[in-house]
Order: sequence, then C-alpha cells, then structure tokens
Amino acid sequence: MPLEKFNEDAEVDLSHSKILVVDDQPINIQTVYNILAEDYEVLAATSAIDALEVCQANPPDLILLDVLMPGMTGLELCQILKQKVDTKDIPVIFVTSFNEQEEEDECWRSGGIDFITKPVNPMTVKNRVKAHLTLKYQKDILLKLVYVDGLTSIFNRRYFDKHFEKIRSEVKRSQRDTALLMIDIDYFKLFNDNYGHVAGDDTLKKVALIIQRSLSRPADFVSRYGGEEFIAVLPDTDIEGATIVAERIRQNVFNEKIENAHSPQHCVSVSIGISTILNSAKHNCDATEDADKHLYLAKKSGRNQIHSPTTE
Repeated sequence: MPLEKFNEDAEVDLSHSKILVVDDQPINIQTVYNILAEDYEVLAATSAIDALEVCQANPPDLILLDVLMPGMTGLELCQILKQKVDTKDIPVIFVTSFNEQEEEDECWRSGGIDFITKPVNPMTVKNRVKAHLTLKYQKDILLKLVYVDGLTSIFNRRYFDKHFEKIRSEVKRSQRDTALLMIDIDYFKLFNDNYGHVAGDDTLKKVALIIQRSLSRPADFVSRYGGEEFIAVLPDTDIEGATIVAERIRQNVFNEKIENAHSPQHCVSVSIGISTILNSAKHNCDATEDADKHLYLAKKSGRNQIHSPTTE
C-alpha cells in the first residue's frame, strides 16, 4: 500500500490495500470476495504455485490462505513466502476448518499471524483483515522513517546494508543470482559548484526518481548509497539482464537533458558499474566492491558509460 506522510491524528486509508485470497475452491474465493471487494482490491489464486506468481508480479498487502490444498499445502506455501526476502513481510491469515490444537499450532509455526475458521463469519473476516492491515500500515510508516532517504524519498544506505545481507544469504542458498548496479552522477561536484546546492539537491531527486522508474519489477529496489551515488539491487538477474537495466537507466537520465555546462554532453549523465553476487564470489570478491570497481572503470572510460565483467 502507498505510504503517506505520517500524521497520528489522520484516519488510516486502507482502501488501496490488496488482499490475495488463496483457495482451491472457487466458491470459497467468491465468498471472501463478496465480503471484502467493497473495501479493498481482492486478488485470487486457486493454487500455491499461482499464489507465488501473483506475489512476484503484484505483491499483496495481506494474504488469506487456505490450509488444505492439492499439491503444495497452505502451510508449505507460507513457509516459502517467509523465506523469500521480497515476500517475508506479507502477513498471512490462515482460513481453516481445523479445530484441533496441534493443527492450529502448525499454522503459527509456519509463519501465520492469525487464522479464521470455516465457514467464515463476514464480520470476523472484515475485522481481522482491517486490524492486520492497520498494523502493517503502521509498521510500514515506522520503517519509512528509518529506511527512507530524507532528500530523495528512496531507500537509504541503512536499508541497503540490512537487506543486502539477507539477499546474499538467499542467493547462497538458492544459487539464483542477484545483480548490483553502482550508479554515480557524472561531474556532480562541478555541477554543485556551478549551479549551487539547491539545484544539486533537485538533480539528486530527479535522478533518484528516474532510476526508480527504470526498475521494472516489484522486487527490484534502489538506495541512495552516499552523496551522488546510488545502488540498485536486481534479484534473479544475471550480468546480461543487469546490463539491459543499466542501459535503460543511463539512457533515461541522459534523455532528461538536465543542463550541466561542465559535461562534454552539456547535460547530466550517469556512469554505472555492474556486478552479481555469484560472479563476484567466483573471483573471491565482494559484490559491492566489484560493482564499485566497475563503476571506476566506467568513469575512467569517459563517463556516461556502463562497465561490467563482460566488458573486460
């Protein structure tokens, strides 16, 4: 859900929240849809595999999850979601006909935050969903205060440092690579000296927004790394895929035609260094340091350039 400016007296607006209902019986999905559709956007999946695809393509704010499904059970799906960096914070409410203590305990152990018994009571569904969405909204606001850069409104260095360690561990476990893009605004010190720090801050905001809009998947994110440097993280991406994204960013910044008289192109540009976690590990190198090394080579090659291990 979108994060609004914090106001402790404001009414929490949950109307844009997305609820994913996962059940192998369409009639059960329809029942929950009829209860919630007036207040929220309701998504649906009839299997655990479909639910994983929805979470990747269109992450929900809350999941209502059936326990017993053919193939992968709801308990197994919840465990997978809690292991993935980009889905672990999505709250899961189990919808179950269980009435034994051990069965309820399994729901808690797998990562659920609550459960609703079948047949569902409409008032219970509405109140449980509203309560957990409100808690998530409040948590998101607090995290925004801690992890968002005050100038550019993108994630800050603290967010990158915290989440990159988790991403690195997941890559080691899954052997599915993640790419890093180290991005630097060319001739930025000269830009500040010539146009002033107010214009410099405005350019930092514009470039941050351009980078963010150039990332096409929900799991991709960009952080302000420091000064005029940004770092983008692209899960499930190899060097070739990262190069495509890097070129899109470079071109989009260049096409903005922000004036910079000290640049050979007379406009603001960026240099980008690329690395991936698995490729860096093969060479006993830290991925962040590797991306920074390739950024240096991109700037040394004339700026407004991309440099990656394949460039060498």
